[in-house]
Amino acid sequence: MCTHDHDSGPALPSGLPRRGILAGAAALAGISAATVASQLALAPGAQASEASAVPSYPGRRRTAGAVIIEGGTIVDPLTGHALEDGVLVLDGGSVTAVGSRDTTRRAVAAVAKRATVLNAHGRWVVPGLVDAHVHANGLEDVRLHLQNGTTSMRSGTSTFYQDITLAALPDWAPGLSPRMRAAGLFISPDQGDSILADPDLAPLASLRNGIRDPQDLAYFTRINLARGAKVIKTRANPRAGIPEQDPRELVYGREQIGSIVKAARGAGVLCHAYSAEGIDGAVRAGVRSIEHGVFVTERTIAEMSRRGTYFTPTLEAVDSMASDSNPILAARGKEYTPVHQAAVRAAHEAGVTIVAGTDSFGTDVVPLGREVRRLHEAGLSALESLRAATTYSARLLGFEGKAGRFVPGGFADAVVVDADPLSDGTALEKVRAVVAQGVVVRNGL
Repeated sequence: MCTHDHDSGPALPSGLPRRGILAGAAALAGISAATVASQLALAPGAQASEASAVPSYPGRRRTAGAVIIEGGTIVDPLTGHALEDGVLVLDGGSVTAVGSRDTTRRAVAAVAKRATVLNAHGRWVVPGLVDAHVHANGLEDVRLHLQNGTTSMRSGTSTFYQDITLAALPDWAPGLSPRMRAAGLFISPDQGDSILADPDLAPLASLRNGIRDPQDLAYFTRINLARGAKVIKTRANPRAGIPEQDPRELVYGREQIGSIVKAARGAGVLCHAYSAEGIDGAVRAGVRSIEHGVFVTERTIAEMSRRGTYFTPTLEAVDSMASDSNPILAARGKEYTPVHQAAVRAAHEAGVTIVAGTDSFGTDVVPLGREVRRLHEAGLSALESLRAATTYSARLLGFEGKAGRFVPGGFADAVVVDADPLSDGTALEKVRAVVAQGVVVRNGL
């Protein structure tokens, strides 16, 4: 529900040179050379692969060793097929084989002497989960996501570009952070201390009414892209989770959001929107996905279906306001919950792709399995709810063919759960083991 404040954060170290912007972000994320080095040492069978893309750094990128997951029921979310007593072979950060014991025999033999073996007998094996809406600011944040089975994510902004630095970690330290599509800074009228993230943002600090002019919004968007953002986050409405704000007030209209979409040049724009007017304007401006979207209308749903706009409802984040101690938020939650659930059902029935996102911020991490359960309770089948957190969200993030299902050459990400996700909408809350980028980051087997 975005109760957090995107517009402020800890101050950057003083005297930070221009070329140190992302180094400062790394420091704020809690990343040190010692941390990365220790994580590399933990990666089983770590070995040199390709040369560094950073000319000043003399080292080489690392890849993880081999992992065999055997005996469990392997689930393919795309087809809904389940293979009992299956075997999954991961090596060098990729899937090398998936299938029966007989069809994977040769792949198993090739890595058997150096592989970590996980016995998943009596359990289900699903691809690493993909959270389409988080706010990643530090190592502890992403560690908690990994523990809950999220191995890929889209970060809808951080305070000082920390998510852009976190997105670079998997290539250097497998298992330290999920794969990430990072948005950098939130394109919003008031930046607070986040304006200090980049000297090139200084001109925007002088704007009396905040960052609202289409030219300024385009400029801000280009700054994010220049710093390494792969997606862009903006808003149509204020936050629902702050009592003093009206989540149906219009912040940016179609023209303003359109200027952001145009400047993004193909980078997907995700838009925080609650009101019917705000959602419709964002959809017609060409955003890639609508976030929250409580009061979406049938007319706008039809347009979303026509355009292929994704819907990230973040049900848990919004609907949980009903139990908030603040009476204003509690009233909103009680009003929004049935409307929100109906919006998800209507969008799904109209052919809009629903994806799972938790809107987790910092260490206040909501397990993605809980959002999947919420989607199931709203009316999606167990399979469609699973797809929302795997194949569909992988497609939205541009990871189709790599994440969301097990295919040779795909990401070496897997989650072992205690229940059948094809029939049990709560199964993804029952995480037993997690492999991220070929590294076992949780093992309760």
